[in-house]
Amino acid sequence: MTKKPQKKTTHTIWGGRFAAQPDALMVEVNASIDFDKRLYHEDITASQAHAEMLGAQGIISKADAKAICKGLETIRAEITAGKFQFSKTLEDIHMNIESRLKELIGAAAGRLHTARSRNDQVATDLRLWVRGQCGEIDRALMALQDALLTQAAQHTKTLMPGMTHLQTAQPVSFAHHLMAYVEMFGRDRTRFTDARARMNESPLGAAALAGTPFPIDRDSTAKKLGFDAPMANSMDAVSARDFAMEYLAAAAITATHLSRLAEELILWSSERFGFIRLSDAFSTGSSIMPQKRNPDAAELVRAKPARITGALITLLGIVKALPMSYGKDLQEDKEPIFDASDHLNMALAVMEGMLRDMHVFPEIMAEALNAGYATATDLADWLVANLNLPFREAHHITGQVVALAESRGVRLDALTLTDLQSVHSALRADALDALNPATSLAARQSFGGTAPAQVKAAIASARKRFINKKGA
Repeated sequence: MTKKPQKKTTHTIWGGRFAAQPDALMVEVNASIDFDKRLYHEDITASQAHAEMLGAQGIISKADAKAICKGLETIRAEITAGKFQFSKTLEDIHMNIESRLKELIGAAAGRLHTARSRNDQVATDLRLWVRGQCGEIDRALMALQDALLTQAAQHTKTLMPGMTHLQTAQPVSFAHHLMAYVEMFGRDRTRFTDARARMNESPLGAAALAGTPFPIDRDSTAKKLGFDAPMANSMDAVSARDFAMEYLAAAAITATHLSRLAEELILWSSERFGFIRLSDAFSTGSSIMPQKRNPDAAELVRAKPARITGALITLLGIVKALPMSYGKDLQEDKEPIFDASDHLNMALAVMEGMLRDMHVFPEIMAEALNAGYATATDLADWLVANLNLPFREAHHITGQVVALAESRGVRLDALTLTDLQSVHSALRADALDALNPATSLAARQSFGGTAPAQVKAAIASARKRFINKKGA
């Protein structure tokens, strides 16, 4: 009689179907523990909610549910203390925790996975983690806005060239320039808030893809985990990653805004501008040129959008054309999400530090207005308001005045009344006032304009809307 070959154990939680060990390469490519271990807190919290629900529903005994929750809390403490031994052969954070739970409480640990799958488990963990990151980034953006507002409050009358095409355009205040970023980062915050609201549904209980025959209470686990409701479709619950795409899209836009500000800090701190000086804490030197003072922190922030936008494109590529419902492809979603989050948080902290420490040189900013004929538009506006000329005619006359100043190598406000009248005889002495940068600044009283009174009101409004708002 021929003996049947003895079945070999694979020593894995899912190994009952298999007769041989996985190849070493399969273990390597299949394992995610090296990066998904950072989901341990979310995994344990979700597992405790699931165990409590199973006990309350009579699916497992309350004694087993209590033992599971207590064992999971012990594991949380071990991981937090750095005493937990992670194993690549156990693939991921879920199986590492479940294996340790069995060591701690015995057979009862095997009941934890009743009525759930790793599919809804990881979807829940990742939603919890990304949801938490939305809050973290919102707080970091608020701190950055506070740093901008603190600087702006000191410079409502500090004149500087406002630019278009990186050419001098019109006088603005340094505060007004900084306030543009306060508003920009405010919109970024709403993007994370909106994303958080849309992702706040629970996948837990969807199981592998089709739900479960056990009488589970998905509403109770959703409530315990702070979700608004359980997701309505079990297939969507395990496969959806649009919440992470939206989060990364908001992260990429925020990083792009940070990059714009970083570029301006780099320009302003250069010898050619000299508007600001970044502190030693956020500058570096050269290995060969002892005189160098490099804005490396700002340059690194300027580069971050490439990495963070790349994470978004990676996730879009992973999910593109992926059929319902779960595929192992989705294991690849976590590294780009984690990487983008780490670098965005770093960039936000660095930018806040640079802004709080930087030194501003108002006199150099004001001196820069001497080049570029920044008050030309003010003269055109004067011609319209006082001589009732069509703006296009006023624009042409002002262009001639600029050409005159340029030919003499002087500023507009250095021209005399005789000079102005040589271009247009109706120009009066009060037209000279329009050519003064401080007068130009004060005149822009329209809502959202650069007049000091408007900027002070904008700062007060921004503090109320973004910093001191209820619940912030």
